[in-house]
Amino acid sequence: MNRRLIANFVKRLKRIGVEVELAANYPWVYMNKVNGVPVTEKFRSEHGFTAFHLVVEDFKWSDRRKVFQKIRELLSEAKGLNC
Repeated sequence: MNRRLIANFVKRLKRIGVEVELAANYPWVYMNKVNGVPVTEKFRSEHGFTAFHLVVEDFKWSDRRKVFQKIRELLSEAKGLNC
């Protein structure tokens, strides 16, 4: 399994100061929070914002651009709340 995809995603974001909270419900991996800000939008699922999904024993991005767009959106929202 390509678990490194998810581990590297979390580790690289952490390196630049972005904490991402993920949750899994086979075969989806949801992005629950970004720097403490909850992700409320549903994406490619009825239950959460899907960042990755499992396809034939390998994790794949659901939509890399959409995931990073949501991260940037939540970071700017968090910055606005801290001002």
